[in-house]
Amino acid sequence: MRGLIVTTDGFEDSEFSYPFYRLREEGFDVSVATPDGEPVEGEYGYEFDADVDLSVRDPDTLAEEFDLLVVPGGRAPERLRTEAPEAADVVAAFDEREKPIAAICHGAQLLISAGVIEGREVTGYWSLEVDIENAGATFIDEPVVADGNLVTARVPDDLPAFTRALFETVEGSPEAAERATA
Repeated sequence: MRGLIVTTDGFEDSEFSYPFYRLREEGFDVSVATPDGEPVEGEYGYEFDADVDLSVRDPDTLAEEFDLLVVPGGRAPERLRTEAPEAADVVAAFDEREKPIAAICHGAQLLISAGVIEGREVTGYWSLEVDIENAGATFIDEPVVADGNLVTARVPDDLPAFTRALFETVEGSPEAAERATA
């Protein structure tokens, strides 16, 4: 299976690196998408190379090529919303196909911009409660909330529960069911 992490400079280092390495540990081929295809640096200096340039890739094509999407928090989601609106288009394309989307902390900001949380239960960093509810979702103050193909979590301490819920969601996805019957 293939996973895509969409981010830019200012991501929360652990919210990027923990899912990145857990996915690889489970055998996923993980790619990193950035607004310009250039390497990115986290809030605390952790650097990752990019594999995908969002400015030249079609969101629908990316949603077809990858099986799941991860949106780490930190300052990156806000920057993506304002500097790379195509990132929200990628989120929307994954949601349209009901593929697993996992967002932690401020990652919910990109979900809001993508218009994918209305009528759903979502969590995120506590300061986003009003934003999440104004976008039509119900804010749940729990470590992790899974609603259909969407998995959200609050803070770095929630990362173990977040990745467990992501793997459970992936196993319940149509792609996983297809592999099981092939």
